[in-house]
Amino acid sequence: MNSFSDVTLLAIGFGNYIAADKIVSILSPDSAPIKRMITDGRERGLLVDASFGRSTRSVILMNSNHMILSSLTPEELAQKMRSETENGGSRNE
Repeated sequence: MNSFSDVTLLAIGFGNYIAADKIVSILSPDSAPIKRMITDGRERGLLVDASFGRSTRSVILMNSNHMILSSLTPEELAQKMRSETENGGSRNE
């Protein structure tokens, strides 16, 4: 069993973090298929809104089929992932 200290966390805004190794993809919410996916996820109880009422700028798909809404853009999240990978990851922040 992995300890929590082995998990690389990705800051997704407003003090929220997710396990980076559980991310399948980071998408823009602008297309109709992604909007339908968000609606479906909400109905199935698989949606986590971490945008704190701000406009949703990215949808993060997790390997558990959960969807997380963030107010950060996919580009901002990808840059954070790259910088955390280069710096050895953020541990238990």
